[in-house]
Amino acid sequence: MLPRTLFSAEHDAFREQVRRFCEREIVPYHEDWAAVHQVPRELWRQAGANGMLCCWINEALGGPGADLLFDFIVSEELGRVGATGPGFPLHSVIVAPYIVRHGADALKQRLLPGMADGSLIGAIAMTEPGAGSDVAAIGTRAEKQGSHWVMNGQKTFITNGHHSDVIVVACKTDRAAGARGVSLMVVEADMAGFSRGRNLHKIGQHAQDTAELFFENVRIPESHVLGEIGGGFRYLMEGLAQERLLVSVQCQARAEAALAWTRDYVRERKAFGQALSGFQNTRFGLAGIFAELQAGRAYCDQLVALHLAGRLDAASASAGKLWHTEMLGRVVDACLQLHGGYGYMAEFPIARAYVDARIERIYAGTSEIMKEIIARHVLDERTH
Repeated sequence: MLPRTLFSAEHDAFREQVRRFCEREIVPYHEDWAAVHQVPRELWRQAGANGMLCCWINEALGGPGADLLFDFIVSEELGRVGATGPGFPLHSVIVAPYIVRHGADALKQRLLPGMADGSLIGAIAMTEPGAGSDVAAIGTRAEKQGSHWVMNGQKTFITNGHHSDVIVVACKTDRAAGARGVSLMVVEADMAGFSRGRNLHKIGQHAQDTAELFFENVRIPESHVLGEIGGGFRYLMEGLAQERLLVSVQCQARAEAALAWTRDYVRERKAFGQALSGFQNTRFGLAGIFAELQAGRAYCDQLVALHLAGRLDAASASAGKLWHTEMLGRVVDACLQLHGGYGYMAEFPIARAYVDARIERIYAGTSEIMKEIIARHVLDERTH
């Protein structure tokens, strides 16, 4: 792959530490976790003890005091071993930022140290049975009663949902105001009226904890409101660029892993008296995949660099998310084909990668939504 200029020697040393952790604490057990559709809470505490959670949060708020690249390294190393179970990236890169940016000081001090050490697990609850990408259409509501807000509603497809202790919930505080009526509030799992439904069984990413959440007259203090009432839609839009960049980072890493597994397989597997790697069809297929991954790596790292410089806009993040998720689908399909019948067997990592990849074109905004965002940018005369 292309040389990468984003990372320092400190980043490289951390990558080696994370790689050893993944090989020792995740790879041997991931299949067992897939059978029960969740990872053990102890893994979160181990990750926290190794400085792998909320790396970018400063020490005053209980974090390691590093930078966002450390969290991206964790995401890449999970992708390298095909570990879709641990929801560390969502917890660190998507959930925690809402609390850091918009939470009251007391709330930050209450929650962030535990999120960094793995004793508290974060989730974000946006999607509902009747509302997905259209955040303005959510039905979960919160009404002001005295010094509290009282929340009622239901969420679904919530990653980290069964283990979550800290849930950032998008709700309607003014049902007549459309997007301007959306607010964000933090629900803690021990609040009366909060409950969990099924641990949802998906076609892929089986070790990932995905649940339904229910809110029945949950009393939320003012201190748990994030930012301004009615500002939730804006905050979500501001956070989506980083979320979609994270998806690009994960997809690129997982596509590179698929090529590595396939390269090793075709070197060992024989047909008609020679290794599969000796056939022109195999060699040209691998060459095409490699070229696509080279382009993907350069594109991904450029998006990361833009984000670190504060210059990643919504259209660019959406374009990256669209390209990398579609690229991952193409790569795992081509790699599975080179495995032949074995590629269809669930014990082979390429088979799991194939079904795991399908969700990437759906969550964090579907490919169709990404195209709409990009098209608006292309057609906006002010951008040209």
